[in-house]
Amino acid sequence: MKIDDIDAFVAVIRCQSISHAAESLQLTQPAITRRVQNFEQALGVELFDRNTKPLKPTTIGTRVYQQCRSILREMDALRELVASDTPPSGVLRLGVPQTIGDVVLLDALKQLRGQFPDLRAQVSTGWGSSLVGKIEAGELDAAAALFPAGKIFPENIQGESIGKVELVVVCAKAKFAKKPGKLADCYEQGWVLNPDGCGFRAGLQRTLSDQGLALKINLETFGTELQLGLVADGMGLGLVPKPLFDKSAHREQLEVLPLKDFKPVMDVWLMYPRFLGNLQGPVDSFGRMVAASLRPLKDAT
Repeated sequence: MKIDDIDAFVAVIRCQSISHAAESLQLTQPAITRRVQNFEQALGVELFDRNTKPLKPTTIGTRVYQQCRSILREMDALRELVASDTPPSGVLRLGVPQTIGDVVLLDALKQLRGQFPDLRAQVSTGWGSSLVGKIEAGELDAAAALFPAGKIFPENIQGESIGKVELVVVCAKAKFAKKPGKLADCYEQGWVLNPDGCGFRAGLQRTLSDQGLALKINLETFGTELQLGLVADGMGLGLVPKPLFDKSAHREQLEVLPLKDFKPVMDVWLMYPRFLGNLQGPVDSFGRMVAASLRPLKDAT
């Protein structure tokens, strides 16, 4: 019975697909199939019902899966025990939402290179929920994302709140003769937001829905700086983290709408597997750099 076979078995159940498991472990599909078959032969049982799509474990397969997850966690702990004192090297796989990536990554990656010269950073972007999934699948070593306070993460992921970020509604300067005091006073202007899947957008939509108001999307586009440029051109309202607004090149063409009934605040979360070994130091440094980049300007001076 080999750890590689156990790894393949767990990946197939997690991904519900041999092809996706192969992609996750960077192996061929025949290699994954062979390892799963080897594991079944070693145990003397069938672990999958091969007549179902997507592939599902048998009853005993589910029980074996839970035990295998415990085995792999213990293996991670063992690797961490022997690796934690060695200098970090190789690839550090990081994730951030594109919303904050443009602001936090440049300085963070530069500082990481200076502190850990033998480590090469590799960055992925995506929504916070997808980054959590990539950490759980072993595709990322750490990620930073914005979630509400009290966020609950899967049991094999450590989530650490490293700061708070205020979101602000912005518009083109002098857009309103009389400043709106509530969402109902301005929502009909429409919005320039991230595509569906963004937590900011979902929170806004919930608040509008609670008030019986509709979400009107004028433009969907990725990238906070691009969104702010479009808002400055009068294309609609924006909803962005205040530190990114404060640092924007379009700052002078924009103004914040202080709405009494909409004052969203998000936590900045650093997420990583429970066993990081000698990557714990670089991940902690990355978290501090992200938190510093998103700190309000008045607090950063």
